[in-house]
Amino acid sequence: MTPQSRAEMKLVFDHAIREVSRDRLTVRVPRDSKPVQNRRDMHYHYRPEFFLQLQGWTDFAFPKSTFRLAPNEVCIIPAGVPHGETVYPEPGRPFRNLVAGFYNNTLSLHFAHEARPKRPDIESIEFFDAPNLDVFITLANTLCQVHAHPSPAKDTVVKGLLLTLLGLFRNIVELGTGQLNSDIGKVFQAKCLVREQFSNPDLSVQQIADGLGCSPDYLSHLFHVETKERLTHYVQRIRVEAAVVELESTSLTVSEIAYATGFSDPAYFARVFKRHKAMTPQDFRAQLEAHRTQRELQPKTVYFDRLDYTHGAPPAAAASAANAAVSVGS
Repeated sequence: MTPQSRAEMKLVFDHAIREVSRDRLTVRVPRDSKPVQNRRDMHYHYRPEFFLQLQGWTDFAFPKSTFRLAPNEVCIIPAGVPHGETVYPEPGRPFRNLVAGFYNNTLSLHFAHEARPKRPDIESIEFFDAPNLDVFITLANTLCQVHAHPSPAKDTVVKGLLLTLLGLFRNIVELGTGQLNSDIGKVFQAKCLVREQFSNPDLSVQQIADGLGCSPDYLSHLFHVETKERLTHYVQRIRVEAAVVELESTSLTVSEIAYATGFSDPAYFARVFKRHKAMTPQDFRAQLEAHRTQRELQPKTVYFDRLDYTHGAPPAAAASAANAAVSVGS
């Protein structure tokens, strides 16, 4: 992405924030449908997707609904929902939108254009390190849930969530960086393909090389020389990182997570996960739950130099703790 594209992206988010504040930006979310199902001419992702229409129109098709996204409208597609996209220019203005994708601790933002008649493709893209990616995903998921169900303060909640999400996008464009952006040429393109397609069980060095118009041997050698990591290892690492996010933030079974992250065999997934994390996925989740339980075992106030349990203790215990603190202080 050029500095000009990044500057334009900041202006786009600034404009969208103003429009939301003035109640002039519409949110569109498809109706509930069974997630993660194969439909002809449709595809899905294991994270939500965010579309901001800038010029022209996008006709979205879903298993249970269709709608047209117009300029000054946002579409949020929940994780796993199959969809197809057909795009159209306006008279005298080409199609263009801004799309946010969520990967492993990485946020992607790209402008899309009409690469072929009625078919969108990436015009310019940038990846940003997002260690707080779960915040973005939670906001997007909550927006979808609130939008889908009537509630007394629905419009207010949708507006607040959307302002927060757009503000976070705007901040990361202004301040964010990413190691991925320092790579150039085919290594950058290979990493993009892996991060976009890690959930595809057929993803391979051969397929990546075919997509980049080079031989697998050449791509593997180039990738290793520039990154000091084998491409096959990189694919596995990205899949394992995605699995960690799922283990931490969802109730999916280990087998479901294996399939969602591109492994066709849960047993093989468990072996690869253990090589990378020194424990099985089941042990990782159990350890995570144990740590969460331990942290929340008792109510407490955390100071920079101590933990204070008195607010969560019965009156007698609190008094004893206070007396003990006085004795220690004297």
